[in-house]
Amino acid sequence: MPNDASDLETLQTTLRPALHRYCARMVGSVVDGEDVVQEAMLKAHLAWASIDKIDNPEGWLFRIAHNAALDFVRRQLRMPELLTEEELAMIAAPVAPDPDIAEMSLRTFLRLPSLQRSAVILKDVLGHTIEEISSAIGVSEPAAKSALQRGRVRLRELAAESENISTPVLSHAMRLRLFVYVESFKVGDFDTVRAMLAEDVKLDLVGKFQKQGKSKVNEYYGAYAAAKRWVFSAGIVDGRPAMIVYDREVSLDEPAYFVVLTFVGDKVSSIHDFLYARYEMEAVSIHELGDEFEHNLT
Repeated sequence: MPNDASDLETLQTTLRPALHRYCARMVGSVVDGEDVVQEAMLKAHLAWASIDKIDNPEGWLFRIAHNAALDFVRRQLRMPELLTEEELAMIAAPVAPDPDIAEMSLRTFLRLPSLQRSAVILKDVLGHTIEEISSAIGVSEPAAKSALQRGRVRLRELAAESENISTPVLSHAMRLRLFVYVESFKVGDFDTVRAMLAEDVKLDLVGKFQKQGKSKVNEYYGAYAAAKRWVFSAGIVDGRPAMIVYDREVSLDEPAYFVVLTFVGDKVSSIHDFLYARYEMEAVSIHELGDEFEHNLT
Protein backbone atom coordinates (compact mmCIF):
# COMPACT_ATOMS: atom_id res chain seq x y z
CA MET A 1 0.00 0.00 0.00
CA PRO A 2 1.48 3.39 -0.98
CA ASN A 3 2.49 5.78 1.78
CA ASP A 4 0.10 8.61 2.56
CA ALA A 5 1.37 11.88 1.04
CA SER A 6 0.02 13.84 4.03
CA ASP A 7 2.37 11.89 6.30
CA LEU A 8 5.34 13.06 4.24
CA GLU A 9 4.14 16.67 4.31
CA THR A 10 3.83 16.51 8.11
CA LEU A 11 7.29 14.98 8.39
CA GLN A 12 8.85 17.61 6.13
CA THR A 13 7.18 20.46 8.00
CA THR A 14 8.40 19.11 11.33
CA LEU A 15 11.95 18.46 10.16
CA ARG A 16 12.39 21.50 7.92
CA PRO A 17 14.35 23.64 10.41
CA ALA A 18 16.68 20.73 11.18
CA LEU A 19 17.09 19.88 7.50
CA HIS A 20 17.91 23.50 6.74
CA ARG A 21 20.46 23.72 9.55
CA TYR A 22 22.09 20.59 8.22
CA CYS A 23 22.12 21.52 4.53
CA ALA A 24 23.21 25.12 5.12
CA ARG A 25 26.28 23.93 7.01
CA MET A 26 26.99 21.18 4.52
CA VAL A 27 27.11 23.63 1.61
CA GLY A 28 28.32 26.71 3.52
CA SER A 29 25.41 29.03 2.72
CA VAL A 30 21.91 29.62 4.06
CA VAL A 31 20.60 30.40 0.58
CA ASP A 32 22.21 27.41 -1.13
CA GLY A 33 21.17 25.30 1.84
CA GLU A 34 17.55 26.28 1.27
CA ASP A 35 17.84 25.31 -2.40
CA VAL A 36 19.25 21.92 -1.38
CA VAL A 37 16.39 21.37 1.10
CA GLN A 38 13.87 22.07 -1.63
CA GLU A 39 15.64 19.67 -3.99
CA ALA A 40 15.64 16.99 -1.28
CA MET A 41 11.94 17.49 -0.56
CA LEU A 42 11.11 17.14 -4.24
CA LYS A 43 13.10 13.92 -4.45
CA ALA A 44 11.36 12.64 -1.33
CA HIS A 45 7.93 13.36 -2.82
CA LEU A 46 8.84 11.53 -6.01
CA ALA A 47 10.06 8.46 -4.10
CA TRP A 48 7.50 8.36 -1.28
CA ALA A 49 4.57 6.85 -3.16
CA SER A 50 6.68 4.08 -4.70
CA ILE A 51 8.00 2.75 -1.38
CA ASP A 52 5.83 0.23 0.46
CA LYS A 53 7.22 0.83 3.95
CA ILE A 54 9.81 3.12 5.48
CA ASP A 55 10.99 1.92 8.89
CA ASN A 56 12.76 5.17 9.80
CA PRO A 57 11.16 8.06 7.87
CA GLU A 58 13.26 10.73 9.61
CA GLY A 59 16.52 8.93 8.83
CA TRP A 60 15.32 8.30 5.28
CA LEU A 61 14.62 12.01 4.73
CA PHE A 62 17.96 13.04 6.23
CA ARG A 63 19.71 10.57 3.94
CA ILE A 64 18.07 12.19 0.91
CA ALA A 65 19.07 15.65 2.17
CA HIS A 66 22.61 14.42 2.84
CA ASN A 67 22.97 13.08 -0.70
CA ALA A 68 21.47 16.24 -2.20
CA ALA A 69 23.97 18.36 -0.25
CA LEU A 70 26.89 16.23 -1.41
CA ASP A 71 25.69 16.48 -5.01
CA PHE A 72 25.56 20.26 -4.69
CA VAL A 73 29.06 20.48 -3.24
CA ARG A 74 30.44 18.18 -5.93
CA ARG A 75 29.00 20.49 -8.55
CA GLN A 76 30.49 23.57 -6.91
CA LEU A 77 33.78 22.43 -5.40
CA ARG A 78 36.49 19.84 -5.69
CA MET A 79 35.80 17.81 -2.58
CA PRO A 80 38.67 16.95 -0.19
CA GLU A 81 39.92 13.38 -0.10
CA LEU A 82 38.18 11.23 2.52
CA LEU A 83 39.88 8.77 4.82
CA THR A 84 38.79 5.16 4.65
CA GLU A 85 36.42 3.79 7.26
CA GLU A 86 39.28 1.66 8.61
CA GLU A 87 41.41 4.76 9.19
CA LEU A 88 38.53 6.64 10.78
CA ALA A 89 37.69 3.74 13.07
CA MET A 90 41.11 3.97 14.73
CA ILE A 91 40.02 7.07 16.67
CA ALA A 92 37.41 7.12 19.41
CA ALA A 93 35.15 10.14 19.98
CA PRO A 94 33.17 11.40 22.97
CA VAL A 95 29.49 11.14 22.16
CA ALA A 96 28.11 14.12 24.12
CA PRO A 97 27.20 17.13 21.92
CA ASP A 98 29.66 20.02 21.95
CA PRO A 99 27.64 23.27 22.27
CA ASP A 100 30.51 25.49 21.07
CA ILE A 101 30.57 23.72 17.70
CA ALA A 102 26.97 24.72 16.92
CA GLU A 103 27.90 28.42 17.04
CA MET A 104 30.59 28.25 14.37
CA SER A 105 30.01 29.92 11.03
CA LEU A 106 28.69 28.10 7.99
CA ARG A 107 31.85 28.74 6.00
CA THR A 108 33.93 27.11 8.73
CA PHE A 109 31.93 23.89 8.40
CA LEU A 110 32.47 23.93 4.64
CA ARG A 111 36.23 23.61 5.14
CA LEU A 112 35.83 20.11 6.60
CA PRO A 113 35.80 16.90 4.52
CA SER A 114 32.19 15.92 3.92
CA LEU A 115 32.11 12.88 6.24
CA GLN A 116 33.51 14.87 9.16
CA ARG A 117 31.21 17.76 8.36
CA SER A 118 28.14 15.51 8.34
CA ALA A 119 29.02 13.82 11.63
CA VAL A 120 29.69 17.11 13.45
CA ILE A 121 26.54 18.81 12.18
CA LEU A 122 24.29 15.88 12.99
CA LYS A 123 25.77 15.48 16.48
CA ASP A 124 26.68 18.95 17.72
CA VAL A 125 24.11 21.06 15.87
CA LEU A 126 21.15 18.69 15.66
CA GLY A 127 21.78 16.35 18.59
CA HIS A 128 21.59 13.00 16.80
CA THR A 129 23.05 9.81 18.26
CA ILE A 130 26.00 8.00 16.72
CA GLU A 131 23.60 5.29 15.59
CA GLU A 132 21.39 7.86 13.84
CA ILE A 133 24.42 9.51 12.25
CA SER A 134 25.61 6.17 10.96
CA SER A 135 22.21 5.51 9.39
CA ALA A 136 21.86 8.99 7.88
CA ILE A 137 25.22 9.12 6.12
CA GLY A 138 25.65 5.41 5.40
CA VAL A 139 28.82 4.52 7.34
CA SER A 140 29.61 2.23 10.25
CA GLU A 141 29.18 3.50 13.81
CA PRO A 142 32.95 3.41 14.51
CA ALA A 143 33.56 5.44 11.35
CA ALA A 144 30.86 7.95 12.30
CA LYS A 145 32.33 8.31 15.79
CA SER A 146 35.84 8.81 14.45
CA ALA A 147 34.71 11.32 11.84
CA LEU A 148 33.02 13.25 14.64
CA GLN A 149 36.24 13.41 16.67
CA ARG A 150 38.40 14.45 13.73
CA GLY A 151 35.85 17.05 12.64
CA ARG A 152 35.67 18.58 16.10
CA VAL A 153 39.44 18.87 16.34
CA ARG A 154 39.74 20.45 12.89
CA LEU A 155 36.86 22.89 13.50
CA ARG A 156 38.59 24.19 16.62
CA GLU A 157 41.77 24.68 14.63
CA LEU A 158 39.85 26.58 11.97
CA ALA A 159 38.05 28.70 14.57
CA ALA A 160 41.42 29.81 15.91
CA GLU A 161 42.32 31.04 12.41
CA SER A 162 39.07 32.97 11.88
CA GLU A 163 40.47 36.29 13.12
CA ASN A 164 42.60 36.47 10.00
CA ILE A 165 39.65 36.14 7.62
CA SER A 166 39.04 39.42 5.78
CA THR A 167 35.74 41.24 5.74
CA PRO A 168 33.66 40.34 2.66
CA VAL A 169 33.66 42.96 -0.07
CA LEU A 170 31.02 43.92 -2.63
CA SER A 171 31.83 45.83 -5.78
CA HIS A 172 30.96 49.51 -5.86
CA ALA A 173 28.15 48.88 -8.36
CA MET A 174 26.69 46.06 -6.25
CA ARG A 175 26.84 48.16 -3.10
CA LEU A 176 25.04 50.98 -4.88
CA ARG A 177 22.22 48.69 -6.05
CA LEU A 178 21.88 47.26 -2.55
CA PHE A 179 21.88 50.74 -1.03
CA VAL A 180 19.05 51.90 -3.31
CA TYR A 181 16.97 48.80 -2.55
CA VAL A 182 17.41 49.06 1.23
CA GLU A 183 16.99 52.83 1.42
CA SER A 184 13.76 52.54 -0.56
CA PHE A 185 12.52 50.01 2.01
CA LYS A 186 13.42 52.39 4.82
CA VAL A 187 11.36 55.26 3.44
CA GLY A 188 8.50 53.10 2.15
CA ASP A 189 9.21 53.82 -1.52
CA PHE A 190 8.07 50.44 -2.81
CA ASP A 191 7.51 51.78 -6.32
CA THR A 192 11.29 52.11 -6.61
CA VAL A 193 11.77 48.65 -5.10
CA ARG A 194 9.33 47.08 -7.57
CA ALA A 195 11.00 48.87 -10.48
CA MET A 196 14.24 47.11 -9.57
CA LEU A 197 12.74 43.64 -10.06
CA ALA A 198 13.63 41.51 -13.08
CA GLU A 199 10.63 40.28 -15.09
CA ASP A 200 11.35 36.66 -14.07
CA VAL A 201 12.37 37.45 -10.48
CA LYS A 202 12.09 34.54 -8.03
CA LEU A 203 10.88 34.96 -4.45
CA ASP A 204 11.41 32.38 -1.72
CA LEU A 205 9.72 33.29 1.55
CA VAL A 206 11.58 30.45 3.22
CA GLY A 207 9.31 27.89 4.82
CA LYS A 208 6.12 29.50 3.49
CA PHE A 209 5.88 29.89 -0.27
CA GLN A 210 7.66 30.59 -3.53
CA LYS A 211 6.64 32.86 -6.37
CA GLN A 212 8.11 33.75 -9.73
CA GLY A 213 7.46 36.66 -12.03
CA LYS A 214 7.41 40.37 -11.36
CA SER A 215 3.61 40.63 -11.22
CA LYS A 216 3.34 37.90 -8.56
CA VAL A 217 6.30 39.03 -6.48
CA ASN A 218 4.90 42.58 -6.42
CA GLU A 219 2.24 41.38 -3.98
CA TYR A 220 4.89 40.36 -1.44
CA TYR A 221 5.75 43.98 -0.70
CA GLY A 222 2.25 44.82 0.51
CA ALA A 223 2.85 43.28 3.94
CA TYR A 224 6.10 45.19 4.35
CA ALA A 225 4.45 48.44 3.28
CA ALA A 226 1.79 47.99 5.96
CA ALA A 227 4.11 46.92 8.77
CA LYS A 228 5.78 49.41 11.09
CA ARG A 229 7.80 47.07 13.30
CA TRP A 230 10.80 46.49 11.02
CA VAL A 231 14.04 48.46 10.73
CA PHE A 232 16.23 47.80 7.69
CA SER A 233 19.96 47.98 7.09
CA ALA A 234 22.28 47.07 4.22
CA GLY A 235 24.68 44.24 4.80
CA ILE A 236 26.40 41.08 3.62
CA VAL A 237 25.25 37.57 4.59
CA ASP A 238 27.60 34.70 3.77
CA GLY A 239 29.33 36.97 1.27
CA ARG A 240 26.11 37.96 -0.53
CA PRO A 241 24.29 41.30 -0.65
CA ALA A 242 21.49 41.33 1.90
CA MET A 243 19.00 43.45 3.78
CA ILE A 244 19.39 43.02 7.53
CA VAL A 245 16.10 43.35 9.43
CA TYR A 246 15.60 44.42 13.05
CA ASP A 247 12.40 44.03 15.05
CA ARG A 248 11.42 47.16 17.00
CA GLU A 249 9.36 45.02 19.38
CA VAL A 250 12.33 42.80 20.27
CA SER A 251 15.70 44.52 19.85
CA LEU A 252 17.45 47.15 17.78
CA ASP A 253 20.83 45.77 18.85
CA GLU A 254 20.52 42.27 17.39
CA PRO A 255 19.10 41.52 13.91
CA ALA A 256 15.88 39.49 13.80
CA TYR A 257 16.46 37.99 10.35
CA PHE A 258 17.75 38.82 6.88
CA VAL A 259 16.76 38.93 3.20
CA VAL A 260 19.42 37.78 0.73
CA LEU A 261 19.29 39.37 -2.72
CA THR A 262 20.75 38.32 -6.06
CA PHE A 263 21.33 40.95 -8.72
CA VAL A 264 21.77 40.43 -12.44
CA GLY A 265 22.90 43.70 -13.89
CA ASP A 266 20.88 46.39 -12.14
CA LYS A 267 17.85 44.13 -11.52
CA VAL A 268 16.95 41.90 -8.58
CA SER A 269 16.74 38.35 -9.95
CA SER A 270 16.02 36.47 -6.72
CA ILE A 271 14.95 37.16 -3.14
CA HIS A 272 15.40 34.76 -0.21
CA ASP A 273 13.48 36.14 2.77
CA PHE A 274 14.21 34.36 6.08
CA LEU A 275 11.38 35.97 8.07
CA TYR A 276 9.99 32.52 8.94
CA ALA A 277 13.38 30.77 9.17
CA ARG A 278 15.08 32.68 11.95
CA TYR A 279 16.79 29.55 13.23
CA GLU A 280 19.54 30.26 10.71
CA MET A 281 20.57 33.40 12.62
CA GLU A 282 22.53 31.23 15.04
CA ALA A 283 25.53 30.56 12.80
CA VAL A 284 25.23 32.74 9.72
CA SER A 285 28.01 35.22 8.95
CA ILE A 286 26.53 38.76 8.92
CA HIS A 287 28.45 41.93 8.16
CA GLU A 288 26.38 45.08 8.48
CA LEU A 289 27.56 47.91 6.25
CA GLY A 290 25.83 50.80 8.04
CA ASP A 291 27.60 54.17 7.94
CA GLU A 292 30.65 52.58 6.35
CA PHE A 293 28.43 51.56 3.43
CA GLU A 294 27.18 55.10 2.78
CA HIS A 295 30.65 56.56 3.23
CA ASN A 296 32.20 54.22 0.67
CA LEU A 297 29.56 55.12 -1.91
CA THR A 298 30.42 58.79 -1.89
